[in-house]
Amino acid sequence: MPIWHGTPPKSPNFISELRIFNRISHFFKSRFGDSDLLRQANFRRFWTTTTIDNFAEQVSNMAIPLTAAVELHAPVWQVATLYSLETLPFALFSLPLGVWLDRNRKFPALIGSQILAGAALASIPIAAVLGILSIYWMYAVAFLMGCANLLGGSSAQTFLTNIVSREQLVDAHSKFAITDSAARLMGPGLAGQLVGWLGAPRTLLFNAFCFFFSVLNLSRIKVEEPVPTPSKQSPLQDVIDGIKFVYSHPILRALAWGTALWQILFSGYVALQVLYATRELGMSPALLGAAQMAGGFGVLASSLLLKPMTNRFGTGKTILFGLASTSVSWLLMSHLPAQTWGSQALSAVLYGGIVFLFDCGMMLYFMPYLALRVKVTPDAFLGRMISTMRFMTVAVSPLGALSAGWLGEHFGLRPALTWIGLAAMLLAVLMVAFSPLRNVREEG
Repeated sequence: MPIWHGTPPKSPNFISELRIFNRISHFFKSRFGDSDLLRQANFRRFWTTTTIDNFAEQVSNMAIPLTAAVELHAPVWQVATLYSLETLPFALFSLPLGVWLDRNRKFPALIGSQILAGAALASIPIAAVLGILSIYWMYAVAFLMGCANLLGGSSAQTFLTNIVSREQLVDAHSKFAITDSAARLMGPGLAGQLVGWLGAPRTLLFNAFCFFFSVLNLSRIKVEEPVPTPSKQSPLQDVIDGIKFVYSHPILRALAWGTALWQILFSGYVALQVLYATRELGMSPALLGAAQMAGGFGVLASSLLLKPMTNRFGTGKTILFGLASTSVSWLLMSHLPAQTWGSQALSAVLYGGIVFLFDCGMMLYFMPYLALRVKVTPDAFLGRMISTMRFMTVAVSPLGALSAGWLGEHFGLRPALTWIGLAAMLLAVLMVAFSPLRNVREEG
């Protein structure tokens, strides 16, 4: 193979080849943004950690409820309680955490969240081997995982602004969506296979190692994170100021109440999803994992659609379109028969199609949502804004999980999902009619 020194000789078709290359390059840049972020080592390491966490999340989303439902034979209300405990820390600690993040560096908190999540997950297979695993142990792990998610999510969103500029946030989130799509594409299938081979408790050991590896990867990030200016104001007043800021901003206020109601419905759906698929539709863990893989294509589709949609319709209308898509998918899911035209395989294919629609819509909702709320917030309020928004949105999730568990226990899983779908459709209508989002033209 020759080694060219300087410019290589041009082939007769060089000009046409260059035009083709430029068109391909323009196609990817128009959807994923330029490659400036990929040239930054710190961003690549941060992106790697989010990728690892996305894969681990897909595995735990299946392995944790299956451990409770299959290994411990937990009834519907206990599985719902398990999910509600994972979101309880958002109600207890979100507001004071926001004040703490605005007064301290975020990177140590991000590292600590990864260690906490890995240790909590590793305790499940250890307890199973020792014969002491119980639903109460699972409750404790769910609560600790919620603490890790709260700490890690809030610190990561604020720390990201030290790595990328605010103008690059939508581009960064679209890149996160690409690897998230890969995780959703391969993660459920991997989870189903691991659960089938190792059992649900031992599968979680895989997740624990993923989080510990993330700690090593994050430790290689080299960035000068400024120490926040010390505040003489009382922490309680900081909390109040953060709530006032969100409430007084029309866009943040609309995002807060709309997302809070959506999270209530989403937590109910998540609390029932695995039970619905396995008990109502009769899907095995392997088949369920294979069907869930369609969500990866949905996330990939959203990453392709995000920039063209925000550029053409605006950020607000893109968010509303994503919300409507999730509402339709929930309603369709509740009416999916166990055997479509006598075929369970066909029902599994339709299940995958609905998951595709939901995941695409969810990412079209949340990718511009995350970027928009940061763009309209000054640095001094960034930590409190994120924690206040997470308190107002995620803290209410236990209400949805517990309510869905009660409905599923007394009326059945299918009617409970039907009510979730109808309520989501009503929410979409209210958001379109009464929120200012449809007029937000901020482009990605």
